[in-house]
Amino acid sequence: MQPSNTTSQSEQSTVRVLIVDDMPQVREDLRILLQLSNEIEVVGEAGDGLEAIQQAELYHPDVVIMDLEMPVLDGLQATEQIKGRLLARRVVILSVHSENDDIERAMRSGADAFVQKGSSYLALIDAIHANKS
Repeated sequence: MQPSNTTSQSEQSTVRVLIVDDMPQVREDLRILLQLSNEIEVVGEAGDGLEAIQQAELYHPDVVIMDLEMPVLDGLQATEQIKGRLLARRVVILSVHSENDDIERAMRSGADAFVQKGSSYLALIDAIHANKS
C-alpha cells in the first residue's frame, strides 16, 4: 500500500504569511483572523521594514502583508527590497491610506495588491490567495 498524498497536497495549498505592522495590536488581530483559515499559516511578524526583511530572509514566506508607514524602514522601501531579492512571492500592502498616489507608489515598489485597513476579511483573504501558484 502506498502512502497517501493528502498531507502533501494540504501542505502545498497552505499559504505562508509574514505580517508586518508597527502596531502590535494590529499584528495580533491579523494573526487571529488569518488563523481562522486552515489554508494560511502565519510564519512570522515584524514591527518595521528592516525587521520585515530579516524575517523574510529567515522564513521566505509566500505572502508578506505590509503596512506602509513604519519606523526604521517604511513599507515601500521594505517591499522593494523583499521583491527585488525574491524573498517572497507576493507583497500585499495593508494601509489606512487609499489615495491613488499611495496605491500607485505601492505598486511601483513591487507590491502585488493593496488593501485598505478596515476592508472586509474576505478582501484580505482574496488578496492573499490571488495568483496563487
